Amino acid sequence: MSDTMQKIKEATAEVLKIDIGTIGDTAKFVDDLGAESVQQVELVAAFERACGIEMDEDDWVNLTSVDGATAFIDSLLAKQS
Repeated sequence: MSDTMQKIKEATAEVLKIDIGTIGDTAKFVDDLGAESVQQVELVAAFERACGIEMDEDDWVNLTSVDGATAFIDSLLAKQS
């Protein structure tokens, strides 16, 4: 598991108040993990803190699943370096 994916899972578990072990690599935040709209905003903020990035609101549409968020954030981190 990549460092970014681990951070995504940890942040997700904290925001959604679920066990990190229940979060699969391909889990969808809404459909599989039950995130509500307010929690989706909280997830984005948690991902930004955990990964040391900032995202535009337009980027949020890319964050529907753990693996999708990981890939998207990894691409942002690559552009920053």
